[in-house]
Amino acid sequence: MPTSRDLLAKLIAFNTVSRESNLALIEFIHHYLKGQGVACELDYNAERSKANLFATIGPDDRGGVVLSGHTDVVPVAGQAWTVEPFQLTERDGKLYGRGSADMKGYIACVLAAVPRFLAQPLRVPLHLAFSYDEEVGCLGVRSLLAELERRPHKPIACIIGEPTELKPVLGHKGKLAMRCQVQGAACHSAYAPQGVNAIEYAARLIGKLGEIGEQLARVELHDPRFDPPFSTVQTGVIQGGRALNIVPAECQFDFEIRALPDFDAQQVVEQLAGYAESQLLPAMRARSAETSIAFQPLSAYPGLATDPHSQVAELLALISASREFGTVAFGTEGGLFHQAGIPTVVCGPGSMAQGHKPDEFVSVEQLDSCDAMLVRLAGWMLNPV
Repeated sequence: MPTSRDLLAKLIAFNTVSRESNLALIEFIHHYLKGQGVACELDYNAERSKANLFATIGPDDRGGVVLSGHTDVVPVAGQAWTVEPFQLTERDGKLYGRGSADMKGYIACVLAAVPRFLAQPLRVPLHLAFSYDEEVGCLGVRSLLAELERRPHKPIACIIGEPTELKPVLGHKGKLAMRCQVQGAACHSAYAPQGVNAIEYAARLIGKLGEIGEQLARVELHDPRFDPPFSTVQTGVIQGGRALNIVPAECQFDFEIRALPDFDAQQVVEQLAGYAESQLLPAMRARSAETSIAFQPLSAYPGLATDPHSQVAELLALISASREFGTVAFGTEGGLFHQAGIPTVVCGPGSMAQGHKPDEFVSVEQLDSCDAMLVRLAGWMLNPV
């Protein structure tokens, strides 16, 4: 049977950048599992250009353990790669290629472990869940989770294999991404006071976001489990204006809130919208009734904070051989699994220090260690406690 390294080479060869289809990769996994007698379910998007895959090994009359990973990767355009990004390259104990760490290395280890799970009389089922469009807002997994919620036996645990260097992770922040659109009123810049400068009003809103961010950073709001230990706000994109001698009528900017698990990020949007309504719009509309400020959600996913004394945390401590539970700064699909009532943890090979960068890699040692972790999981599933 193929090793995890063999399977990683196959997986990396599929260009599954989020803007592309993942169907070729999904069909490869489907064929691989079907060849070993594992039935798969495919859950397509509306255009049938992408799909999630869900498969079960073992009994189907009780809750089981989900091994979950996303199949999409981030773009390579504009990055200075020294190796072919969609071809596995091995050098000095490192396996290079887009997605090697984030997170096709984990998926390769899971697939390589399938024969072992099949050969054993599992007391609880093993579920494989591979999703699309995680990198653009954890979009694909939502329909998969909706289907799981309709089933009579909900999984008892989920292990998401994002790259944590195989350190056990119980939490991460949530994220809310928003777009603010400011509609002003154009005029010749020589008569600027007669217009409504959309860029200037957008700048006031961005300044207000900075003030909100400073409030969220107060020491009494800190959670030392996270780095940074507070919810953060930042503006990442802004567009506006047509020419220097025209007072700009349009400006839009995108901002995000990275929220601690117990903080509702929508509070930031409500506070900013309240400022716009009470402080900015009256002055804008005094000059032009057609002006406006609108807010549009772009993407969102919840945070994760799993109880360190829960069954899934105990399971992760056993198979990772560590009780040094931590958190990560990046987001995962874990909060969505948790919202669906499936206790979730995060642990996988590689490091996000290499993720999203040119010459992304996972070490051979990490891949081997992940293989060993799944052997321990298989042992636990023979006699779960």
